[in-house]
Formats: sequence, structure tokens, C-alpha cells
Amino acid sequence: MSDSISIHYVGTRDLRSNLAHYLRSAEAGHTILVTVDGKVVAQLGPVGQSNENPSVDALIASGLVEAPTNSKKQGPKVIYDLPAGLSSDRALREIRGR
Repeated sequence: MSDSISIHYVGTRDLRSNLAHYLRSAEAGHTILVTVDGKVVAQLGPVGQSNENPSVDALIASGLVEAPTNSKKQGPKVIYDLPAGLSSDRALREIRGR
């Protein structure tokens, strides 16, 4: 399952200066991630592109997630019995024993 995906990062200044270039790139099927101070804030891509459920490989290629270091290693399955109405913050403190 390998999605061929081309992703480019561009800052707002470069986007403004070269908007036509990036629009043609999006039209050609590329995804452009717009950054502000190094943080991705917007995505520009071809019309009709459905990236609602991108593959894990596509997310790794985009740099939005990191590949697992050991995909065969699984942690133990632990079930906690917590009282109803407990806030998530309090539940985490209970689980962590604090």
C-alpha cells in the first residue's frame, strides 16, 4: 500500500511571490503545505483530491507523523476500572498513581 504523494512546504512570503507556480503545481497533483513560522497552517492541492483518510505511508512521507521504530513491538494490554464521571485529567493521575 504505497501512495505516490508529492508534498512541498512553502512559507507565506514564498507563496505570495510565486503563487502562480504553486497553483500550477497543485493543479499537477502536488500537495503544498503552507507554513507560518515553521508550523503547517494550510494545505493547497488539486480540486477533488480526497486526503480525508491518507495512508500511514503518505503521512510518514509528508512528515506529519514519524515511522515506528519497531512495528512488531506492542505494549501490554491493560484495562483500568475507573469510576464514572471522572475527568480525563483525574483519570490519568489515577492510572499513573499520582
